[in-house]
Amino acid sequence: MLEIVMILFTLYTLLKVYISVMQIGYIAQEKNKEAVLMSQDKYKEAGEYAIKKERVSLLSTLVDYLMFVWWVTYGFHWLASILQTDNSVIDAVVFLFGFFAIGYIVGLPFEIYQTFKLDKDYGFSNTTIKLYLIDQLKSIAMFIVFGGALFYALAWIVINVESWWLWGFGLLFTLAILINVIYPTIIAPIFNKFTPLEEGELKRDIENMMKSVGLKSDGVFVLDASKRDSRLNAYFGGLGNSKRVVLFDTLMEKLTNKELLAVLGHELGHFSHGDIWKNIAMMGVLLFVSLFLLGNLPTELFIDMRVGDSAGVEIAMMILLLPILSFVFTPIMSFISRHNEYAADEFGSKLGGKENLVSALIKLIEENKSFPKSHPLFTFFYYTHPPVIERLKELGYDTNEVNEMAKGLPDDGIFTFFNKK
Repeated sequence: MLEIVMILFTLYTLLKVYISVMQIGYIAQEKNKEAVLMSQDKYKEAGEYAIKKERVSLLSTLVDYLMFVWWVTYGFHWLASILQTDNSVIDAVVFLFGFFAIGYIVGLPFEIYQTFKLDKDYGFSNTTIKLYLIDQLKSIAMFIVFGGALFYALAWIVINVESWWLWGFGLLFTLAILINVIYPTIIAPIFNKFTPLEEGELKRDIENMMKSVGLKSDGVFVLDASKRDSRLNAYFGGLGNSKRVVLFDTLMEKLTNKELLAVLGHELGHFSHGDIWKNIAMMGVLLFVSLFLLGNLPTELFIDMRVGDSAGVEIAMMILLLPILSFVFTPIMSFISRHNEYAADEFGSKLGGKENLVSALIKLIEENKSFPKSHPLFTFFYYTHPPVIERLKELGYDTNEVNEMAKGLPDDGIFTFFNKK
């Protein structure tokens, strides 16, 4: 049985590697062609960043594969043998803490390289070593407290309930909804400062826009994102009374008020179409199917791994195999998400103005150094948002027209063109 599982994980890894290699090769060719939606220098820079980022992801995939092989052939047996108490539930909790600690240590070099080398080289990361360490300590403390409680509850269910996967699904799905409720008001403020948007025309326009679609929120807030990263973003977070509008301070700095309203109009499209609940439902289906399949793994598999009937090993094995099932679901969920993005673009263009939305989209890809093209296979699997070129086409805007009109203008020619219209 172990051989079958290893073959499946190997095939999954090879497919991921193939998609990454195709993406890297595609962008390596495209970045040297005539620029689209950017100046030539920035277009090439965005392509180089995308390639380097994908190479890091590719290396991470290979390390994940080696770690999987190590866990199932030796690691689970070794960890279970050194972490034992007289309580089976505590055994499982301690085992899972050890499992996640090793995974954290192995993955840490990739995160450090991404944050302090790659993102700094391309002008994204503003994180200091002190801030990074504080963030890590906060995350670890939260994981110990809340993760420990979750591990204990899940291990108790595995040990004491016959159809434990069904009750485990109920626990995890309920927790996922709860996190969506408390994240904007309790969790996010642990890491960032949220300042109410100053009174003025922009705030009034945002509130009027929300009122027009029936959205009642906890308020409009500005997030101090720039202390860590220079990329632009905005979102609606929370469920029920905890819903709030969050604008990154980086976004406030780069976009005009009309462009901000168009971006928020797009996000209001997601609200009006119930996309948050659709995403939660899709997550619920994936979680249910995953727990049904992975919660009934044959005993022979654990015998092959030389581990006994341990709740900790069962849960850890599910976590190791979950990426395979997630990968199968990924194209479906990505397709649905891209469809929702097109619909939200249409909604936002009507609410905030098509030209303002188009201008904002172009600013977003240039400021975030998002290469505007992608290999079709990579898009099919991973793109939750359609490539910006396709989004502009759906909005009825010809990218060639944008490029032609921007010729002869300064480095920010496209922006100048839109702002003058």
